Amino acid sequence: MSDVYVIRNQHGHYWGKSKEWVSGSEAKAVMRVKHEDEAINTLFELSSKDIELRGEVVATALSEKGEPVVEPSQVPLPNLEPEPVEEAEQANHEQAVEAAPTTEH
Repeated sequence: MSDVYVIRNQHGHYWGKSKEWVSGSEAKAVMRVKHEDEAINTLFELSSKDIELRGEVVATALSEKGEPVVEPSQVPLPNLEPEPVEEAEQANHEQAVEAAPTTEH
């Protein structure tokens, strides 16, 4: 069996082995599974966490190197790095202090 299944979103990005979206420019980073039902289950789990996701399971052949043959996305990957919690909490605290009324006795 030379076909494998990959998950592609509406932007042409592929679900990666690192559990995040990748562009497909490095085929070795793209998650691939042998069974379509396994890919469908993964897509279902991803969709339940991200209601904006419009994904599909795509059958693709393997290259001579054993990597999936995929077309890289032309859409840049979004920067998904969250702001560190400590910095966010500090910013919220500073805003609250500035907004608090001052009382003098």
